[in-house]
Amino acid sequence: MPLAHVSSGLPADGRQTVFDGRMPAAAGDLRIEAHGIQPVPESNRYGGPGRLFTVWFAPNLTMTGVFTGTIGIVLGLDFATALTAVVLGTVVGAIPTAYLGTWGSRTGAGQLPLARLAFGRAVAVPGILQWLSSVAWDALIGLFGGDALARLCGWPFWLGVLVMMVAQGALGVLGYEAVHRLQIVMTFVLAAAFVLIAWKLLDGVHPAANGSVHGADRGGAFVLTSTIALSLALSWAPYASDFSRYLPRTTSAPRMFWYTLAGLVVSFAGVQALGLWGASVLTDQTAAGVAELLGGGPLGAFGLLAVALAALCSNAMNDYSGSLALQTVGVRVPRPAAAAFAAVLGFPLVLWMHAADTTARFQNVLLFVGYWIPGFVAIVIVDWLARARARAGAPIDLAAETGRPQPGWYAVVAFVAAFAAAVPFMDTSLYVGPVAEALHGADLSYYVAFLVALGVYTPLRLRHRSRP
Repeated sequence: MPLAHVSSGLPADGRQTVFDGRMPAAAGDLRIEAHGIQPVPESNRYGGPGRLFTVWFAPNLTMTGVFTGTIGIVLGLDFATALTAVVLGTVVGAIPTAYLGTWGSRTGAGQLPLARLAFGRAVAVPGILQWLSSVAWDALIGLFGGDALARLCGWPFWLGVLVMMVAQGALGVLGYEAVHRLQIVMTFVLAAAFVLIAWKLLDGVHPAANGSVHGADRGGAFVLTSTIALSLALSWAPYASDFSRYLPRTTSAPRMFWYTLAGLVVSFAGVQALGLWGASVLTDQTAAGVAELLGGGPLGAFGLLAVALAALCSNAMNDYSGSLALQTVGVRVPRPAAAAFAAVLGFPLVLWMHAADTTARFQNVLLFVGYWIPGFVAIVIVDWLARARARAGAPIDLAAETGRPQPGWYAVVAFVAAFAAAVPFMDTSLYVGPVAEALHGADLSYYVAFLVALGVYTPLRLRHRSRP
């Protein structure tokens, strides 16, 4: 449905559609949110920017981040060098996510629905990719969460995963306010849990003081480690304004940016640093390995519970944003049903990942679900800035902006060109591009994709300027 029809939350004839519906009325309103991709009217906005810290902090305190952190040491880097790479990549990936998140309060719209401004009907391309990515992330996070829950309760693996998927799907169905309230509580619970895990992990464990790679190989390992960290933080970019769209239009954009940036950087850098420090003992990348590391008993059980709760926090957001992406593509299904559908599809993917080399499949999925995002980010930012320039500082009127459509093929050409240009620079265990191989494993694909999309889309977009 065109955004021009939804400035009031209803189509032109006043009838409610599958894309709108009941919205939370205030903080703590946990009734099911039926509202879909229609922009949230100003009369229904509430909350403050501080909740953006918790919503972007808690979901990243997962064992996925911890085990991702071990990769730098596995690649042969010493602790200090690997930590520098992780922090650098995390900051670079978090900045665009934090910036995109400020658009929610200005427009009342989610990130993929806003992408229609640049992509037009071709928004189906990034929309489908985003929906598939949300399902893939369900599997990546659910792999650890389901395993932890199964071991904690003495269940078979498949049952632990099933219960995990049902729980996260239920949160995705409840919607925006339920996700925010959960993350507020889990920020304190999971922070305490990971401090305890860190205390146990660091007791007698020494980080790698010396690396095993040198020269150009060391440079390649540094770049690859940084890119993997970047991919984690940037993976939230297509979700960004989904979790700020109920904030009032008058909410401070700088405060929104800094709260989001802090939530992402502190959480991601923290859990990956933990993985780097304990890489020598985190050889069993499963929930059982975590329980054994904590010594079993009550502490081991608490560790398993923390892993399961962390997965629940993260995947609830995947299912929620996945539901908005599916509607953006044009699938006329209620938002709660779309969220449940994403959780259902994540179940068999978790079982597939668990059936073979988990580490290899984990790294491959982690990188591949994000290669399309840098080009997407570049395109929507250029379009946004061009429209802001045309408004000459006036507040954004989303209905009016939708009335100034851009040729969708501009965005598609830049999007495809960005991905194609990135292929030679990719480095995964499934495929190593010739440039990445020549650069000793350095994966520059994310940077290349962003710059190519910027270079291709900007001149095309400027040929078709928005007019006030």
